[in-house]
Amino acid sequence: MLKKKKKEDTEVIDNTDAVIDETNQSGEQEYAQAQTKSPASAEDVLKEELALANDKYLRLYAEFDNFRRRTSKERVELLQTAGKETIVSLLPILDDFERAEKALETSTDVNAVKEGVALIQNKLNNILSQKGLKPMQSIGQPFDPDLHEAITNIPAPTDDMKGKVIDEMEKGYYLNDNVIRFAKVIVGA
Repeated sequence: MLKKKKKEDTEVIDNTDAVIDETNQSGEQEYAQAQTKSPASAEDVLKEELALANDKYLRLYAEFDNFRRRTSKERVELLQTAGKETIVSLLPILDDFERAEKALETSTDVNAVKEGVALIQNKLNNILSQKGLKPMQSIGQPFDPDLHEAITNIPAPTDDMKGKVIDEMEKGYYLNDNVIRFAKVIVGA
């Protein structure tokens, strides 16, 4: 029995060697074929990668172009309707002025007309201040070319008023802490 087992073991080893040899030979043949095919397949792979990259690029370019058009359109729409809220809030003031005009035609009491105009002015000031508009206080302040536009110089009534704003010809305004109109002032010299 031992002899039979030894013969079977040697046959198994011989068979294993034969299988390994066959595998090596077939692997070498496949490798040789792959080497001859690899330039063509590598070329095909590179062509596919190039096609994918071009497709990706075109999609990205189209997406960016659509984004650019959409934001441009939104910007134009925003500019066209930017003041809509402010104008809508000012419409009641316009109505008040029309009513005041009608009242002026029939009114004989000047004090009542003055009072009505003052109410309209207060209403307008309140609406504009809600939108962020603030009047600039200039009289008595030192002249600042970043805030004021000097129209002329006049002799200062006192020495402490030299270089300061004596009178204001046109009021300046801030909109959300940014100067939107410079005050036209007369400066003491």
